[in-house]
Amino acid sequence: MDLAYARVSTTAQDLARQIDVLRAAGIAQEHIYLDKRTGANMDRDGLIALLGFARPGDRINVLTLDRLGRNMRETLNLVHDLTERGVFLRTLGDKLAVDTSDPGPGTDMAIALLAMFAQMERIYMLERAAGARASKQARGLPTGRPAKLNATTRAGAAQRIKDGAIPEQIAAELGISRSTLYRELRKHRAGRAGGQPEQTPGQ
Repeated sequence: MDLAYARVSTTAQDLARQIDVLRAAGIAQEHIYLDKRTGANMDRDGLIALLGFARPGDRINVLTLDRLGRNMRETLNLVHDLTERGVFLRTLGDKLAVDTSDPGPGTDMAIALLAMFAQMERIYMLERAAGARASKQARGLPTGRPAKLNATTRAGAAQRIKDGAIPEQIAAELGISRSTLYRELRKHRAGRAGGQPEQTPGQ
């Protein structure tokens, strides 16, 4: 059976492009497992579910190898574990093609190089972010994450919850996660109280 996995690093990013490529390769929607979480951590719900479902002879498809992970050692360990289980892996968009159903030195080398490139890119990304923060600090600019909601939207969300609306529904309408909604509501209450935010009920 052909299975697939798609991942983006944050809830603000879109999985549509990866899903489109996987569907075009003939993989059924119900066999595509999804995550919106950093690739530095292998503890992801979608990946865990996929690995638990895959059986010997199945093939896992990804757009590029870095969708599996951006930690070289853990990615290589995962590919090794899949091979030991008789589960194949294929990438659809990497310039170095990977298909472990056709094993050989070239396949092993491609996997190692792609995993190394993914980890190096993550390191460079973190270095660029650190440099940008240092530059902002030197100029006296704020360095934290920008607010997801403005004060008016926060107030409206708070009032809707007070009126009995479901937090998950509000978060979906605003295009944010439930945890982000709770964080923004704490900012709202802190702004009104002029002090420390209180704990959000139900979080």
